[in-house]
Amino acid sequence: MSSLHHGHNSPVIVRALGITDYQTTLLAMQHFTANRAIDTVDEIWLTEHPSVYTLGLNRKGVRLPQNNIPLIMVDRGGKITYHGIGQIIIYLLLDLKRRHLNVRQLVSMIESSLIDFLAAHQIQAVAKADAPGVYVQGKKIASLGLRLKNQCCYHGLSLNVEMDLTPFDAIDPCGYQGLTMTQTKDLGITMHQPDIANAILSLIHEKLNACPTTP
Repeated sequence: MSSLHHGHNSPVIVRALGITDYQTTLLAMQHFTANRAIDTVDEIWLTEHPSVYTLGLNRKGVRLPQNNIPLIMVDRGGKITYHGIGQIIIYLLLDLKRRHLNVRQLVSMIESSLIDFLAAHQIQAVAKADAPGVYVQGKKIASLGLRLKNQCCYHGLSLNVEMDLTPFDAIDPCGYQGLTMTQTKDLGITMHQPDIANAILSLIHEKLNACPTTP
């Protein structure tokens, strides 16, 4: 666990959780958010989940996987995605009202942090207005999904680093038929997963710090 705090801005506690069970972590996020007080310090959780499909609130017309990987219904926005070992997951438990942010601004902040990280490795990536996430040459490298409760958010982002991408073939990732996934390893980034996570956390934190906050 580390605490990031600069100047007058709201501090953030970063918790490196290692590999965690998806359902347990989801319940912990819900509990944290439901029990927040006005002065609760924001947290960012870094984790990795064993193989699991998660189906968001937009369930219309979703093609369900026909395999033995568990499928969990979750309360974030978006459709279906896959999590597995070799993927960085960053959960953002933030009081958006205190940070004067709306969800769209936070999504853009996360996407631009990932785009900046990839640009530092000479990889051009883009975000799409109609499909949250980050894309490299039409392939998706990172997914995003958030839930807002009383102007506090939870859930977050997943970045494919060095994983088996095959389970994505059994679904239409985020509802997009024929969408291909990619990962940092396949783009020639040789950094290890913890170093990539730290670099992205620093970029997100830098952008959060640039926001005015209410004490």
